[in-house]
Amino acid sequence: MNACDGSIQGFLVYGLPVVKEDDDLASLIRSHLQIQEGDVVCIASTIVAKSEGRFRKLDDYYPGPRATRIANTIEKDPRFVQAVLDESVEILLEKPFILSVTRFGHIGVNAGIDQSNVGEDRILLLPLDPQSSAERIRSRLGKDCAVIITDTCGRPFRCGVTGVAIGWSGIAALRDWRGVPDMNGRKLEITLEAIADEVAGMSNLLMGEAGDGTPVAVIRGLKYPKSGGSLFMPEEEDVIRPCLKR
Repeated sequence: MNACDGSIQGFLVYGLPVVKEDDDLASLIRSHLQIQEGDVVCIASTIVAKSEGRFRKLDDYYPGPRATRIANTIEKDPRFVQAVLDESVEILLEKPFILSVTRFGHIGVNAGIDQSNVGEDRILLLPLDPQSSAERIRSRLGKDCAVIITDTCGRPFRCGVTGVAIGWSGIAALRDWRGVPDMNGRKLEITLEAIADEVAGMSNLLMGEAGDGTPVAVIRGLKYPKSGGSLFMPEEEDVIRPCLKR
């Protein structure tokens, strides 16, 4: 399957208001975008979390012994560390940063908790279930499109962050190339292409990282499978996680 016929377009959705708790993101997006069938609507996790009321005050957290110990080691606010512990099902690294497993399977620094653009002594947690959030938003957009909820994440062995998908609907997480012959007729054996992450990275180039205020991007013209796979490595197949626990 080719990725596109000729070209792929990517553009931002401008004019969205500052998102508040209980805002209907699908309605807001529809009012600022003429959605076409096949569009991939990429939405920053921050506005999904805001619409779902995932703000918290640091004063609401009471650090326990583990949070206090980790905070002293990495010079972080103990209340923030406790928030990370509360949002995690497992801590893989305690230093030089906290690498944690979220409840929905994503592995990242500080459980993805955001302290940018939320005010003093406040934090923004990731959406509780980004997969369900993506499915709900897509069902309300009213077109045969796809939705990806994006976040930024670092990568082992490489510098810098990139956009990744933490929730998706209407698009496959993975494209399986195994068994497809290469140019010489040799069948591929291991290639699984993380297309939802690739699209998320593309959208992140458009959205920006700081105060741009453009949290929704659309990728148009992409031909993609609509279902299949997960981006979260099953623990029993993960060769890295056991090494971190030694």
